[in-house]
Amino acid sequence: MVVSATQPDSGTFDSRADKPILEVRNLKTHFFLDRGVVQAVKGVDFTLDRKQTLGIVGESGCGKSVTARSIMRLIKSPPGQIVDGEIIFRRQKGGAFASEVDIVKLDSKGAEMRSIRGAEISMIFQEPMTSLNPLYTVGKQITEVIELHQGLNHKEAEKLAIEMLDKVRISDPSTRVKQFPHQLSGGMRQRVMIALALSCNPSILIADEPTTALDVTVQAQIIDLMEQLQDDFDSSIMIITHNLGVVSQMADYVAVMYFGRVVEYGTAIDIFRDPKHPYTVGLLESIPVLGKKKDILVPIKGIVPNATAEITGCAFADRCPHVMDICRQKLPPTKHIEGEHNVACWLHANE
Repeated sequence: MVVSATQPDSGTFDSRADKPILEVRNLKTHFFLDRGVVQAVKGVDFTLDRKQTLGIVGESGCGKSVTARSIMRLIKSPPGQIVDGEIIFRRQKGGAFASEVDIVKLDSKGAEMRSIRGAEISMIFQEPMTSLNPLYTVGKQITEVIELHQGLNHKEAEKLAIEMLDKVRISDPSTRVKQFPHQLSGGMRQRVMIALALSCNPSILIADEPTTALDVTVQAQIIDLMEQLQDDFDSSIMIITHNLGVVSQMADYVAVMYFGRVVEYGTAIDIFRDPKHPYTVGLLESIPVLGKKKDILVPIKGIVPNATAEITGCAFADRCPHVMDICRQKLPPTKHIEGEHNVACWLHANE
């Protein structure tokens, strides 16, 4: 749910339960390369409530994964750098907010950020075969995280690792815990990544393309598993994907990104039933929908601008079927439609 950005009174922490667990405000992440500056994230705003699922969607290169890695403070510097913005994380204790911290101000390699990363905010990365260490058993990789963040001894951590593999529905977890990543199927490796991410019961789980390269049946199983585990662990989920089918099944709210900006935001019902931005409409028209006959899938014409391009107006203008002169002259303001539905498009600026 998008809310106004308010700071707690001086010297007093506001622990109200209705505040979002995460607020991203005007986040800008750039990469300084020899060929120019890539403004990967250009002033992104969104919030995430407790026990809520937010889907962030868009084409490859729109800034989804960079946004997620910025939250985790995993942007490699150089060449990457968060140049502006705030990432307000409200830490929980006993089911209530106990404190808040601006992640941007933390040392990415410091003790406080390390205590947050993995324990309180955890991430499922793309391609588990490359994310898991091929030299260690899956059990060793999970137990290391548990020992680091929960302070358990090796025997206790190993027992919990087996329990986590059981929770993610891996058969014979006592045997699997001794196996290496290459001995598991793609779907099982993804389940291991979920077990690894949830092993410390994080407040927020960021899933970056969690169903990539999996067949449809396994995708459905992974989605069902994540939803079940969210109920079990009371975690908030941010799912980063280009797969609108996954978002339609999981998300409460959706942020549509294009060329580093959020161009439309709303409830999943708003976005799928009444999309406002031409880019969102194009995304929905370019995918098949189960139960609805589509003779032709309509692709979005054109290509995404060069990453180093300086664009004054709307970055989607050259691909938009409704483009106007003003679209190329000025960046469109974010317009409130109704409820929690917002869009940044000149078509709706004067409504």
